[in-house]
Amino acid sequence: MNVVRLAPVVSSMRPNNHPYLNGPWTPLLEEVNAWDLDVIEGRIPDDIDGVYLRNTENQVHQPLGRHHPFDGDGMIHQIDLRGGKATYRNRFVRTRCFQAEQLAGRSLWGGIMDRPGVSTRPGFGAHGGLKDSSSTDIIVHAGKALSTFYQCGEAYVLDPETLEQQGVAPWVPLDGISAHPKVDERTGELLFFNYSTHAPYMHYGVLDADGRLVTYVPVPLPGPRLPHDMAFSENWSILNDFPFYWDEELLKRGLHVSRFHPEMKSRFALIPRHGTTADIRWFEAEPTYVLHWLNAYEEGDEVVLDGYFQENPSPEPLARDDGHGHFMAFIDEHSFRPKLHRWRFNLATGQTREERLDDRILEFGMINQTYLGQPYRYAYSTTTPPGWFLFNGFVKHDLHTGESWSVTLPEGRYASEAPFAPRIDARDEDDGYLVSFIIDENKGTSECILIDCKRFADGPVCRIALPHKISSGTHAHWVDRRSLDRAR
Repeated sequence: MNVVRLAPVVSSMRPNNHPYLNGPWTPLLEEVNAWDLDVIEGRIPDDIDGVYLRNTENQVHQPLGRHHPFDGDGMIHQIDLRGGKATYRNRFVRTRCFQAEQLAGRSLWGGIMDRPGVSTRPGFGAHGGLKDSSSTDIIVHAGKALSTFYQCGEAYVLDPETLEQQGVAPWVPLDGISAHPKVDERTGELLFFNYSTHAPYMHYGVLDADGRLVTYVPVPLPGPRLPHDMAFSENWSILNDFPFYWDEELLKRGLHVSRFHPEMKSRFALIPRHGTTADIRWFEAEPTYVLHWLNAYEEGDEVVLDGYFQENPSPEPLARDDGHGHFMAFIDEHSFRPKLHRWRFNLATGQTREERLDDRILEFGMINQTYLGQPYRYAYSTTTPPGWFLFNGFVKHDLHTGESWSVTLPEGRYASEAPFAPRIDARDEDDGYLVSFIIDENKGTSECILIDCKRFADGPVCRIALPHKISSGTHAHWVDRRSLDRAR
């Protein structure tokens, strides 16, 4: 392996015992370019050609207040697989806030758990007081990578192959965009939404295949809400109004405290792809909160939506002696209990039907992206160890037969979100690989693994060494070289 290390960033971090600043969440402060990566096991398949991108919450400066893992600075890790070889690089996302804190040499903004007055400067996003770290998701649209922030940020543009930074996406509205814009690979369009604390509280938008904003309409809500993700079918975009949102009275005092209202229904807004506010169809369903959707598609009069229904969106604090039990419960899947679930919205009757697809605790699902918005068969979810926001395995579902297959990592090894990478000239939906980065706490190393989805239960068919141990994070994306070449 050949490695070039870039000039170090400025950091004010000090040793501490915070559970999400140590172990798999230990911040990484170096940026590198690496090529001729060493293969630990197996071989790099020559029938895969593209780029895996993974976003990371990676704290650079000593926190001003109470640290939450979602406060960390965005860092993009990338592995490029081509012709049986692999290269790697990683870069901090040079957001406005990152640059300001580099100049100051310290933190300037408080975090999600801090009270008003901790930040030294006005903040961004729906919260209004946070640093836009662009550290949540990363997707590729029109040949450009977009990194995003979970509470509505500016969206930053990078070259997906070189990670060259190109600043804020020029089309982003004043209220920003949510963490999870979606790309329809059939049309090349990008769909997004945002939310805020001022009426109408939500907007929905569409970019065309060339990156031009062609639709942007209000989606009026009863008050400030906390939607996190959206889905789409061939003709409809699906937004939500869940009964889990900031306490309205505390919000008047500048306090952002989330409450679950089980007496209220969940509401879903179905809007035609290029529709207006007047075209929205609202559907009601059982109360819950959903972080992430898998897919949606149309079947006769119904729009079918699959995602992860939370059985307990407002869990009790974990039993800990260090004062971190409250926030850790809200990012512990075994506390809020997400289950793979299906909603059916009948456009003829206006009624909703629901069913549970799996009773295991699962989340962070992926599918073959060429099937987004279309009927599909296979889904890939992550599993987690109790008490922690970490991934320790994967489950493949055959949604037609109900069968499933699992891969569980050995103790002390933790995965990243794992998108599906189709084989070159793939013949069917599951003809390809799951790609993921692994943190090995036993050895203090990281690697990239590939799982052949045709032989899923066999586990990794290839393990590729990375030049350093990375920090844990949230979302990842795969883009085929052919897609990049077409965009160019």
